[in-house]
Amino acid sequence: MKNILLFVFALAFVKHSAQSDQTVYAAIDDNAKNLAQKSGAYSVSIGILKEGKVYTRHYGEIDKGKGNKADDNTYFEIASVTKLFTGQLLAQAVLEGKISLDDDVRKYLKGSYPNLEYNGVPIKIRNLISYETALPRNLPNDDKLRKNMTDETPFLYEKLNEGYTKEDFKKDLATVKLSMEPGKEYKYSNLSLEMSGLILENIYGKSYENLLKENIFSKLGMDHTKLGLDKNEVQANGYHINYRLMPVSKSNLWGSGGSKTKSTIGDMVKFLKEELDVKNKVAQESQRNISNSKEAWYGYFWDQNFINEKGKVGFKHGGSYGTNTWFAIYPELNIGVCMIVNINGPETFNALYNTSADLVGDLISTSDKNKKEVYGYTVKGNNVVFSYTHPKNLDAGLINTMAVAGSFNDWNPENKEYQMTKKDNNRFELVVPVSRFEKGKTYSFKFVFNKEGWMTTPKSASNTDGTENNNLIMTL
Repeated sequence: MKNILLFVFALAFVKHSAQSDQTVYAAIDDNAKNLAQKSGAYSVSIGILKEGKVYTRHYGEIDKGKGNKADDNTYFEIASVTKLFTGQLLAQAVLEGKISLDDDVRKYLKGSYPNLEYNGVPIKIRNLISYETALPRNLPNDDKLRKNMTDETPFLYEKLNEGYTKEDFKKDLATVKLSMEPGKEYKYSNLSLEMSGLILENIYGKSYENLLKENIFSKLGMDHTKLGLDKNEVQANGYHINYRLMPVSKSNLWGSGGSKTKSTIGDMVKFLKEELDVKNKVAQESQRNISNSKEAWYGYFWDQNFINEKGKVGFKHGGSYGTNTWFAIYPELNIGVCMIVNINGPETFNALYNTSADLVGDLISTSDKNKKEVYGYTVKGNNVVFSYTHPKNLDAGLINTMAVAGSFNDWNPENKEYQMTKKDNNRFELVVPVSRFEKGKTYSFKFVFNKEGWMTTPKSASNTDGTENNNLIMTL
């Protein structure tokens, strides 16, 4: 009898697990279809890590009409996602006591660089990892090319970079000028990332490439992540938004900013797993809110870490000439997402950002998407009551401010009249007189966490405007 019961329980578990897997794959399928339509990509690859389990799917074909569908081992350019590898190497150096966040970067540069300061204020390691060095964007300088971006620009970039060596970089680094005091303002700089590669080599006495292999790739079994492919290996083609075939990015520099890295969905989900490992001290350091910001933060070279209705969120976008990669973690949900499309255009970033948010929303949704209801506000007497309830499984203590931003306040999350009040552990509320709104007029709005985390509208909401941002609407 006992054996029969165990068999029944095991059978039920397997059935439930299969149903759960089907739900995950259905969510991936739906969102991949939307991503393909919004981005215009020939090929869409998605990898999910949910509660330790890996799910991957590939759609379309790499080249139109060739039927060459991507798989888990297809090489793609991951571009700036490489910066997270560089960030982890620097995080490791900090944990090992080899560097300090308040060190002047020149401590780890051989040679004289009196120009790497502004009014006596030097660039510190903490400025380096948070994109606040005040350094120019690239070396060699490509400002003129960036003024008029066309489908020809990537080919001009390659011509500019051809023959540009590490020695050229070091020489030019001694001539660059800081635009402001370091640490004052965000300014994206690939130059600072290449400098990070040089700094790491000087700290450890090993090549940047070997540091990657020894400390990240070999440990995680990322055998298909490389700065250069073997002769018998090829990467997937990438395309401009007009479907012109784009060149392969080449560089003679360190590649620590992402100019050379190729990887696969199979390897990227391994890296997702490491980033979500709460026991991995290096990964946790690389995501840390170093500045103790009450809003968003960068960690070590992340594009952004912030709080929203899904808890903590961290993401990095990698855009090459013809390929875009999205790498995002949701630590409180134990979910990671990586998406790769082989196209590059002005709307690709937004398509990836919104798809990631929608996909994770689908993965955690417990409501019936077919059952619609008004979300976010009610009218009580002479007042409009805006309300938001944070999921109980997430840490509401991370929410420092909660605001309503919309067409009625110029979408300003810092408007003092639209700051919500915390009513209990996870519920926020704002009461606004009806008289402040025009009767019969439709207003759009969203909830904003800590001035930076804009809420993704739940699919069960009936009051949406149907735009790309899918804002909530209110009509009195």
